[in-house]
Amino acid sequence: MTVATDSTVTLTVPPRARRRDQGAVRGDGAAAIGFLSPMAIGVLLFIALPAGLSIFMSLCEVTFGGVTFVGLANYERMLADPLFWQSLGVTAAYAIAFVPGLTILALSLALLVHTEYVGVGLWRALLLAPNAISLVATGLVWRFILADGNGTIATVANALGVPVPSWLGEPGWALFTVITISLWSFMGFYMLVMVGGRQDIPAELYEAARIDGAGSWAQFWRITLPMMRPTIFFVVLMGTVIGLTGLQSFDLVFVMTKGGPANATALTIYYIYQQAFQYGQFGYAAAMSTVLTVLMFIIAAVYFRVTNSGRFDVDG
Repeated sequence: MTVATDSTVTLTVPPRARRRDQGAVRGDGAAAIGFLSPMAIGVLLFIALPAGLSIFMSLCEVTFGGVTFVGLANYERMLADPLFWQSLGVTAAYAIAFVPGLTILALSLALLVHTEYVGVGLWRALLLAPNAISLVATGLVWRFILADGNGTIATVANALGVPVPSWLGEPGWALFTVITISLWSFMGFYMLVMVGGRQDIPAELYEAARIDGAGSWAQFWRITLPMMRPTIFFVVLMGTVIGLTGLQSFDLVFVMTKGGPANATALTIYYIYQQAFQYGQFGYAAAMSTVLTVLMFIIAAVYFRVTNSGRFDVDG
């Protein structure tokens, strides 16, 4: 095979070399398919298929006796269900408090432990320890500590003559308590994420800033915060997923409050659980799950649009 590259130079590619190159391309394609197939199969079986079944179930009345197509009846019921709207309000309050709280707490702790000094490893381990504990165990321990009358805090407060609120028995305190324990449980992992983002910032930037006379506060606002924006975006995004879906927080609510008192801690995910597994309303629960998932995707899309897919003002 002869290829003319310009008016004066001609390159000849032997047929054997051309076949070898084509074989290498086909081999690379086969290798790529082989590496991607397990992930693709996993996404299909564990994400796409269950999502499709959930959407189908949301259009049906599903009972142990059978499946009856009802169209949009479950969604119409949802619009008229005050408990669903209350659960959305509780979820929104939880997310609004949890997301900035997690972000600020993780960033603050990361700035305290990102440098190497005597005992920093111990501090990191202690701060990460809550994340290594099962949320069910966490909920049981905190329910014992916060129990009215004979709980650890109540016992100590009574001995000192100090009044304490009913942490899990008053609507005004119950959600605050669940949010606080959630932050305590998740702060360690996202602290490590923030530490990784902080350590990726070149030390030369801080050295140059110190030479120019910038103090610690100026370095934080002019260097640390701008350079860590992609990491902060990741934490905010994951915190939003945790806050809206409530998948992890469900364990705490189930163990500590059962959604009470007066549905003050009944996150939407817990209300979905009640409808599906306590009342057998699987179609209605699937409809609420679909709406919650769509809401999460919309908020995530807004995040990516506002931040240029997490890159902010970086081109590319």
